[in-house]
Amino acid sequence: MSTTISPLAPKKYPKMPVIEGVRIATAEAGIKYKNRTDLLTMVFDEGTAVAGVFTKSKCPSAPVDFCRQNLRSGSARVLVVNSGNANAFTGKKGRESTALTGEAAAKAAGCKAAEVFLASTGVIGEPLDTGKFSHLLAGLVSNGKPELWTEAAKAIMTTDTYPKLATATVKLGDTDVTINGISKGAGMIAPDMATMLSFIATDAPIAAPVLQDLLSRGTAKTFNAVTVDSDTSTSDTLLIFATGKAARRGAPEITDLKDARLGAFRRALGKVLKSLALQVVRDGEGARKQVEVTVTGAKSARSAKRIALSIANSPLVKTAVAGEDANWGRVVMAVGKAGEPADRDRLSIWFGDNRLAHEGERDPDYSEAATSAYMKRDDIRIRADIGIGRGKATVWTCDLTKEYVAINGDYRS
Repeated sequence: MSTTISPLAPKKYPKMPVIEGVRIATAEAGIKYKNRTDLLTMVFDEGTAVAGVFTKSKCPSAPVDFCRQNLRSGSARVLVVNSGNANAFTGKKGRESTALTGEAAAKAAGCKAAEVFLASTGVIGEPLDTGKFSHLLAGLVSNGKPELWTEAAKAIMTTDTYPKLATATVKLGDTDVTINGISKGAGMIAPDMATMLSFIATDAPIAAPVLQDLLSRGTAKTFNAVTVDSDTSTSDTLLIFATGKAARRGAPEITDLKDARLGAFRRALGKVLKSLALQVVRDGEGARKQVEVTVTGAKSARSAKRIALSIANSPLVKTAVAGEDANWGRVVMAVGKAGEPADRDRLSIWFGDNRLAHEGERDPDYSEAATSAYMKRDDIRIRADIGIGRGKATVWTCDLTKEYVAINGDYRS
């Protein structure tokens, strides 16, 4: 956790409403950090449905394996998250650690081990000493309070400079339901579940299979469309918990994905996911600018996304943005190396509303002064039109500064 808050941090945090059926507690376990919370529990009432999306890394952490296994039941009673240690690449010790934590949490919550969900974030390759916190779980589970959402977001931070929160209230049938979310992440962020850790809760009565589909689709244009440094984490975990408590107030139980009443909820969930994903980008390690990259005119939407990611992940593009240099030649380079269909002589490039290149050469009306002034903004938009089709996609990233190197050069110390 940095002492300097990102200049792109929100000016104020949302007031997080209580979600019926969720209780939260945090503690200082001293796993890596001193004098700050690093342990979170969320306890859910019986009948809570769960869905999740995880990293596509071939070297996933022990907690990711644990969650994938427990997700089959579709039911959740308790979530335990620690920061400071990712419990990744820890072999047999990692599996033993998740098993012990799962047993301690299940005992504390009076539930089955299959209803426990775990997440860990921090250094890779260090065994996680469950002895530092397993004895705290009983107290945390029994002392949880429904309003501690901001404290929850702070407890899961690592190199983040601010807690990430989002909320939405929406009608399901004729009844208000609420969606709350928290996230952590600042580095090792790239699509394929680029969230590091994110936890969403709602009081809507939605069955686990429907929740899973909503979440999987919702990540495509949100968490899977952000990148800080092209590095996919071993630990990326996004879980959504639905307590169903709004049913008592008249909310309809949703068991069918085609239920027309889901429309507003789907849009609200998308907004919460997008808000959290962009907060992660705006807290990219050392970030000073948010960059939106849109590709149009590609052969297909998938092709457009690959080209957009090629631009967004290019260290040369990102350092040009950091230096406020409208170096569109680097965008040409990134389009060309993406391995996707493109035509040099049909390519057009914009920075904001300034068209820099058109049909394969510098725009005759290009103004260096206007574009240089635009590059001084906090939010930069880059657009490339490939000129060969109708595919389009948008991804978000941040600039690459000297601070990113400094943060990651001494992360383990």
